[in-house]
Amino acid sequence: MNNAYKIEEMPQGYLLFTINRPEKRNAINYAIMEGLEIVIEKMKNSSLKALVITGTGEKAFCSGGDLSVFHDLKTEEQAYGMLSKMSKILVDLLLLPKPTIALINGTAMGGGCELASACDFRIAKAGIKAGFVQGTLAITTGWGGGTMLCEKIAPMNAMKLLMEAKMYEAEKLLELGFIDAVFEGDLLENSIHYLKNVLAIEAGVLEAYKSMLVRKWTETGIQARIEEEVRTCSRLWESDAHHDVVNKFLAKN
Repeated sequence: MNNAYKIEEMPQGYLLFTINRPEKRNAINYAIMEGLEIVIEKMKNSSLKALVITGTGEKAFCSGGDLSVFHDLKTEEQAYGMLSKMSKILVDLLLLPKPTIALINGTAMGGGCELASACDFRIAKAGIKAGFVQGTLAITTGWGGGTMLCEKIAPMNAMKLLMEAKMYEAEKLLELGFIDAVFEGDLLENSIHYLKNVLAIEAGVLEAYKSMLVRKWTETGIQARIEEEVRTCSRLWESDAHHDVVNKFLAKN
């Protein structure tokens, strides 16, 4: 197993995927993409009831795409290769016929919020901040997270989060509907208690209910809508405005 992530089968009947790159604020690189592909496929072919995704440590859930890796992508075509790969993974996560939970143990930025948006439930540790900050990089969401967000919460709340492109505290995110619950103390322990009634239900029942959402999303063409989102981000990625911001960010860090 790649040490950039951990996959653990838990006794309560769920699979736990942990992004294990604390030195990079749990940013997503190609190894994490591969790990997500593996865990999603494992879930599809198992009797486990749910998939839980979190990050190592207390500082970051996921800080989005690793700019130190992706800064070499300059053209629209190059950007599309990476963006479409990750968007396919998140679409598979969105349409997974099992409940999925994002445990937001620390900061979630940009693509980290897109990853959380693909999950059915989002549970946060008190004191965290999260935000769709892609706009400050002169790009849009590019992994499908904007489209998914608009499916999950009230449309104008989604527009507020996307257009303001800033970090919000957990309590505000709870108010806007992005986060379902906030806990002090041990996040995993509290989250499992929060979900105990869900995990007590037979897996076939959970899958039947999830399939209702999946049918709705597929019938309304969510894959095509996400593809348009990816294409838009790819075009903006090529712009001088985006590369200037990224270069300044990398120079500071």
